[in-house]
Amino acid sequence: MNITADPKGLEGARTMSEGDKGFFSVRDIHAYYGESYIVQGVSFELKKGEVLSLLGRNGAGKTSTLRTLARLDNPQLRRGEIWLDGEPLHERKAHHAARSGIQLVPEDRRIIGGLTVEENLVLSQVSGEKGWELEKIYSHFPRLAERRRQEATTMSGGEQQMLAVARALARDIKVLFLDEPYEGLAPVIVQEIEAIVRQIRDIGITTIIVEQNAVAALRLSDRAVIMDTGEIVYEGTAQEVLDNEQLRHEYLAI
Repeated sequence: MNITADPKGLEGARTMSEGDKGFFSVRDIHAYYGESYIVQGVSFELKKGEVLSLLGRNGAGKTSTLRTLARLDNPQLRRGEIWLDGEPLHERKAHHAARSGIQLVPEDRRIIGGLTVEENLVLSQVSGEKGWELEKIYSHFPRLAERRRQEATTMSGGEQQMLAVARALARDIKVLFLDEPYEGLAPVIVQEIEAIVRQIRDIGITTIIVEQNAVAALRLSDRAVIMDTGEIVYEGTAQEVLDNEQLRHEYLAI
């Protein structure tokens, strides 16, 4: 069964003309940790407001791909192009990518200790364009409203995950990256995070989810990309992956 989506073809490597840029386009990116070749010719394209599940077994290169797209220093992008709404992110560093509308919610959440929930939110708006106002955030995250004066790191894991997403939305955001948003969370909290992702999609924010709970992520998503050893081995609709037992067993062990 050939399910490879031509991740290294010449089409992905070419420089895009103004007329063929998608809203968020990833073209033949190659990234390294030192001399370790981690992200190997990844290409895909998203429309505004689409939700993508980026899936694969542990070590497949999913988080490394997100970090590359967010323009962090590691892994180092050595070849390829990343375009956001016509802007060449591959030429920029992480802080410039963030100002352009990229926000990464990492697996460890990066909540700032010693600060309250509200202070974490306010601090996220110090530089760059502001996104959601605090009252809008609290209306969508009522738990955070209840705990606005509480030291953020004393909250539960689920509440900290909500805060991490809310901090991203407090910035002017076009694309949201969620790295393992459900890890360690109770089912009821997972449902609350899912509801927020649906709201984000409805207002036109493009989202990429890396998640070991593949079925939960796929049910939220429009499209899916499956990676194995740094390469794309499948690209299609989320429903196609949910319906393809052989594909899920081979690459996702579900």
